[in-house]
Amino acid sequence: MKLSEFQRAVSDEFGAGYGQALMTDLVLPDLGNRTPKEAIADGLPPRDVWIALCKETGVPPSHWYGAGKPAPQR
Repeated sequence: MKLSEFQRAVSDEFGAGYGQALMTDLVLPDLGNRTPKEAIADGLPPRDVWIALCKETGVPPSHWYGAGKPAPQR
């Protein structure tokens, strides 16, 4: 997952405002008690941060994979 895909996934799943609040305020135990923003800044892979964020916030597993990728063009 690229950083841009991660950012799109957060916005799509949580909305722009709430997603940004989660990025800066939610401390994730699975990421060493860092916020998603801190984890990304520390170099953790965006996919790992996305999965930890999903687990912590109760996002259903069906939304975890493929998130952030644009819809295929037909």
